[in-house]
Amino acid sequence: MRVAGKGVLDRSRSVPFRFDGVRYAGLEGDTLASALLANGVRLLGRSFKYHRPRGVLTAGSEEPNALVTVGRGGRQTPNTRATVQEIYEGLEARSQNAWPSLKYDLLSVNTLAAPFLGAGFYYKTFMWPKAFWEKLYEPAIRRAAGLGALSGLPDADRYERAYAFCDLLVIGAGPAGLMAALVAGRAGADVILADEDMRMGGRLLAETQQIEGRSGQVWAGEVLAELAAMENVRLMTRTTVAGAYDQGTFAALERVGHHRARAEGQPLECFWRIVAKRSVLAAGALERPIAFADNDRPGIMMAGAVRAYLNRWGVCPGRAVTVFANNDDAHRTARDLVAAGVDVVAVIDSRAEAPGSDLFEVHRGAQVVGTSGRLGLEAITLRSAAGERRVETDCLAVSGGWNPSVHLSCHMNGRPTWREDIASFVPTPGAVPGMMAAGACNGAFSTLACLREGAEAARAALVELGRSVPPLDLPATEDEPYRLTPLWAVAGKGRAWLDFQNDVTVKDVRQAVAENYRSVEHMKRYTTQGMATDQGKSSNVTALAVLADATGRGIPETGTTSFRPPYSPIAIAALGAGGQGKGFAPERFTTSHKASRERGAPMIEAGLWYRPSTFPAPGEKSWRQSCDREVRMVRAAVGVCDVSTLGKIDIQGPDAGKFLDFVYANMFSTLKVGRVRYGLMLREDGTVMDDGTTARLGEHHFLMTTTTAAAGDVMRHLEFVSQGLRPDWDVRFTSVTEQWAQFAVAGPKSRALLNELLDAPLEAGDWPFMACGPVRVLGVAGRLFRISFSGEQAYELAVPARYGDSLFRALVARAEGLGGGAYGMEALNVLRLEKGFITHAEIHGRVTAYDIGMGRMVSAKKDCIGKTMSQRPGLMEADRERLVGLKPVGAVKLITSGAHLFAKGAEPVRENDQGYVTSAAYSPTVGHVVALGFLRRGPERLGEVVKMVDHLRAVETLCEVVDPVIFDPEGGRMRG
Repeated sequence: MRVAGKGVLDRSRSVPFRFDGVRYAGLEGDTLASALLANGVRLLGRSFKYHRPRGVLTAGSEEPNALVTVGRGGRQTPNTRATVQEIYEGLEARSQNAWPSLKYDLLSVNTLAAPFLGAGFYYKTFMWPKAFWEKLYEPAIRRAAGLGALSGLPDADRYERAYAFCDLLVIGAGPAGLMAALVAGRAGADVILADEDMRMGGRLLAETQQIEGRSGQVWAGEVLAELAAMENVRLMTRTTVAGAYDQGTFAALERVGHHRARAEGQPLECFWRIVAKRSVLAAGALERPIAFADNDRPGIMMAGAVRAYLNRWGVCPGRAVTVFANNDDAHRTARDLVAAGVDVVAVIDSRAEAPGSDLFEVHRGAQVVGTSGRLGLEAITLRSAAGERRVETDCLAVSGGWNPSVHLSCHMNGRPTWREDIASFVPTPGAVPGMMAAGACNGAFSTLACLREGAEAARAALVELGRSVPPLDLPATEDEPYRLTPLWAVAGKGRAWLDFQNDVTVKDVRQAVAENYRSVEHMKRYTTQGMATDQGKSSNVTALAVLADATGRGIPETGTTSFRPPYSPIAIAALGAGGQGKGFAPERFTTSHKASRERGAPMIEAGLWYRPSTFPAPGEKSWRQSCDREVRMVRAAVGVCDVSTLGKIDIQGPDAGKFLDFVYANMFSTLKVGRVRYGLMLREDGTVMDDGTTARLGEHHFLMTTTTAAAGDVMRHLEFVSQGLRPDWDVRFTSVTEQWAQFAVAGPKSRALLNELLDAPLEAGDWPFMACGPVRVLGVAGRLFRISFSGEQAYELAVPARYGDSLFRALVARAEGLGGGAYGMEALNVLRLEKGFITHAEIHGRVTAYDIGMGRMVSAKKDCIGKTMSQRPGLMEADRERLVGLKPVGAVKLITSGAHLFAKGAEPVRENDQGYVTSAAYSPTVGHVVALGFLRRGPERLGEVVKMVDHLRAVETLCEVVDPVIFDPEGGRMRG
């Protein structure tokens, strides 16, 4: 099916590839679609619902039909558009959604049930009987859903992410985009020209019009050569700008390795974040079909696509081509085909005033009302004033007009504007700040109009950027007017298809209206129109017109569905580039990680951090033995624990004090310099968000610590408060968690240990409880905080992170000399449970300050986030589940986290549930398990015996309700 003398590809290089196991050959520069068409292959897939035969419809990323799976195993990529996939030696592609084969698909029997499978049938059918849903309907629907299939294996490909910045981003490299980039590039602006195609030039590659006396392809090549020579211009081919976001940020996907055999270490795709001061949308336009009976057979294509395959790839999709259109542009296809020696059966134009031609027969005021052919088009039925007749043809080029690609202009909630003269939507100016539309995507369809608008858009952007605008004469080229008379659907019997992939028909849209789904969004969901991988690029406007006709409204009043990113499908692996394997949950290591591993410490995850569970000593065979020893060690001598993972936020500014008052429940503006205060932070709904300590290092300088788990959430919360609620306050904050290594030194000998390292030893009266300040550690400037999470006399010593490893080693070595050593997370948990200190096991997102016994911390002297909501009557009821301690008193001495609490004699069922256990551990200090939990009217029930039941682990025991603080309730050891 190659046409001699046509195409802009290398005919000297044959490229072998496989489709459905059959070996074919194409030419370098072919897409899979053009190569298969060149080999006479028209059947490429099956539709979603009815498994009807489908062939190539378009020549670009808007393709709804020709979806294939490329590769195998861990490199398998489903739903790849054959119109975008370039061929290469070794390419292996397979058809989808067909069994046992593409040609003989048994599921095509679904088409016999079409009368029962219309719009919304699934909503009506799968309701009854109710019990069938889980056992029959849902499993069957899930098995049938989807088109291509994932391999189920780990993705073997690599993906990258990158960032770029520019003065002007030009989206699309057709005539408008090329001219915009040329004007801006010559002015010295930093320009990025991005185009989704493998070769820039847009429609110039598919047309025969001349620019300045030479072909558009040659002119485009000359412009691209000039742009490539400019250091201030970056050309990005195979790059789809997929989304527009705030502040000039754009998402783009570069297909780095899809056009060659995949090699180890080479990226397959790169996800770009591009920040541009200004942008020009030159994305072109997409041709739309006309709906008529059986308009979905392989061989029925868009007229512009037929022209593209002929002029760019030198392929004619048929031997006898017929054109059906409602506009002048489609006549170009017929003229180009005749000039290439292809048999044009006729041009069928629905307009009575359509232009005639000496090159081919034109049927004015005629329509196609039906087609025939089992696996491909064989004939059409033509209806005109003379009646109906059968016309044999194997390719029907259809054009219902062109739809500007408005998608990116709508990604920030903008809506396009309807233009009656072109019967299409165009971008609304200002919908995306800093973006100007130009060319066909702005409704300008002649080559000269595209060049003019591209140059004008670039000039406007340069003026806004404060740059001088160089003079530029537009090249001479065609400026033919765009004329059409809308025809959306042809009346007649048979199914007229709108969404080819989802098998949505004109009848389905009208059925939705009949059932009162008249809103365009409701119609979309009821019929699944436009919900396929092409997102309705070729079908939405036609469907809107049918909906408007069925409801008696105009198209502008009917409106459009929401256009959302991405413009075309993006693999999740590309969005999460760097997130494969261990990168899925990045590993964060403390500065003491290496030293801890050298001591044999097993690591556990805490947030994204890895922290030592225990530090096993010789002869210890279980973690409990190590944990118990470490707890006794801290209570009797001294222990060292790396607490660097706690979130650390440096807060400065004249308004820092009142800012902290606003975000914390208690008061911080009255805190003295050199002191530390415990703080409780509430969410806006009144529940506890986080707790921690904040130290005042200077008059306008604070250091906030957060829990490890909530460090990121708290930082985001502070940003929101500063930017959204108190932008007038002069306060700045920075996360410094990674900048400081911090170690807890706890136990009766903690001061003695520190005095071996501090340049200025501590005296007995120095550094009272909750004091802080600068110190020097072996000559290094650091910070010391007198705070305790263990209930012992304790300090936290912080130094710049680069000294963390050496300080940890020094602390542990000296602690061992005093009868102590390092302790891990298990011992830390036991120590805090003995003191009744809470963690996120307790403040899990559903409790209030009242529930954890800290209601008095919500200051009455000021307002704060969450204060009013926390005082709602329902959150202050005495019957609420409130924090208590628990100890076992029954025959079973085990308490388990997650177990539920019941009255001693009550049946352990949901209706009798009175609370739950949040944390539990064995305490070597008191000789039994200690636990924290929430119990209805808990503080009023101290001394009562309740029943703990763990249905999951089959554990039941009796517990005494005790005060949460079991060890040293007076706090003398901590404050001494």
